[in-house]
Amino acid sequence: KFMNLVAIVILSRRKCGLSRCITLYLLAMAVGDLMVVIFDVIFYRIGYLYFPGSFLNLTTVCRANIFLLTVSTECSVWFTVAFTFDRFVAICRQKLRKRYCSEKTATRVLGALLIVNCLKGTATHFVFRAQYEINGVSWGCVLNPSFGSSLGWKVCTFIFYIWNPSLPFLLILLCNALTVRYILAASLVRKRLRNQVNAAQSKDTELESRKKSVILLLTVSGSFILLWMTYFVNGIYGRITVKYYYTSLEDPLFIAQQVGIMLQLLSCGTNTCIYVVSQRKFREELKRGVTFPLTLFLKMLNKGSRCRDKNSNLCLFQCQTLTLSSASRKL
Repeated sequence: KFMNLVAIVILSRRKCGLSRCITLYLLAMAVGDLMVVIFDVIFYRIGYLYFPGSFLNLTTVCRANIFLLTVSTECSVWFTVAFTFDRFVAICRQKLRKRYCSEKTATRVLGALLIVNCLKGTATHFVFRAQYEINGVSWGCVLNPSFGSSLGWKVCTFIFYIWNPSLPFLLILLCNALTVRYILAASLVRKRLRNQVNAAQSKDTELESRKKSVILLLTVSGSFILLWMTYFVNGIYGRITVKYYYTSLEDPLFIAQQVGIMLQLLSCGTNTCIYVVSQRKFREELKRGVTFPLTLFLKMLNKGSRCRDKNSNLCLFQCQTLTLSSASRKL
């Protein structure tokens, strides 16, 4: 959660050397991941496990939380798909790049995905019902009996599984494969041309720019694929065998299912580490943010010691005031 907050703050400053389009996608992904951590990890799993009698177990709150965690997860996944497709267009489709890879288009795409996922999430209101009532107050959330037997719900469940994670998984794999193929072919052609004009000694800025874009793209989407792989395979196996739940805690399939969920939730906290590893300016902004409080404290200490040497309480107050004012201007 803390790392996602750090990423949101740094990306919001727009000083990482990235275009506004890329920054908007990365910022949306960071916000989506943060919402997953809040509603899925903290409220849903930790809240219900360690605080069973809290307000989180009210049926109304439970339904709202399931809706929010569903929408957050869907948005986190599809924002990653949108970012991957944007980089595919920017690298492989030069004619479409100017029209599609813009901040305005990114805003529309992210807004459309948010609306679609919110509409899809409304189905959770009809899937769950109250588990029991105490003094007229509904508590708990359980699946409706018709959810597993109704043909309509079975069709909806299949469509929902295609929407996430099957379709995003395949789209990310396809876009990455096409992007890498295009990069390899274009790099080979450019190297041949440069050898013909004897310009091998100078740096190719275009290739350097593409290299940075590909590193960011492959690390973000690659980590998503690796961490969602177990969850994806378990989902396919469950639909083939029509076995979604396991009663034995020692069942290897139950362990694999829980590991898949754990890795899927872990994917919400990896993007910030990826930015730190792959983006030099992001590391610089992170370092500046970490060292700023210490630098401010040392400056105030230095100013205060100078003022004490002059034996003037007024001077000390003025020095601290000037230090704080200069720090606020930097921010």
